[in-house]
Amino acid sequence: MGTAEIAERLGVSRVRVHQIATTDPSFPEPLDEIKAGKVWLAEDIERWISKHRPPARS
Repeated sequence: MGTAEIAERLGVSRVRVHQIATTDPSFPEPLDEIKAGKVWLAEDIERWISKHRPPARS
């Protein structure tokens, strides 16, 4: 997943994803960095979301 996909999944901006990724030590390490930016394993991001983002209330 790239920053844009993570932003969409979290409902935040790409800038906010960058802030989280650089300041939250629990955020997964990126798998690699390509010209378009850092990329993460989707499984790592989904695991982080399940631990750190409570489900939305209806």
